Amino acid sequence: MAGKSLAQTHASPAPETEKLTINLGFVDLGQIDLLVKERFYTNRSDFIRNAIRQELLRHSEVVQTTAARKQFTLGLQRLGRTELEAAVAAGKPLDIRALGLVSISRDVTPELARAAIASMSVLGALDASREVKSALSDRMR
Repeated sequence: MAGKSLAQTHASPAPETEKLTINLGFVDLGQIDLLVKERFYTNRSDFIRNAIRQELLRHSEVVQTTAARKQFTLGLQRLGRTELEAAVAAGKPLDIRALGLVSISRDVTPELARAAIASMSVLGALDASREVKSALSDRMR
């Protein structure tokens, strides 16, 4: 490993979170700040994450039913060069439907991605190189 940095020898893991920006009214924000000040939550983000989790729990049956009906894979889906090369070799391009995170390995070229992926629908986030995202842009639904 002489001469190689840690970043060069290990693939970086997929991100665990996605940053969102929201607009809130001043009264709502003030109420959140009050709850944080009273130590119900550690910070604004903690409150917002908790509120989102509660709403998702409240609607979990709808999410599960709809995801099953639309044939979405839930959670993390990793696509590597080997898997994509196998799809091309079999003559069966992939139809990716995911609810969560799709992570395409950094060793996947834009050409391989286009040859292996017929369509892609991702509700959540897509972790791939800028070049692969660009190559697949016309296949995103």
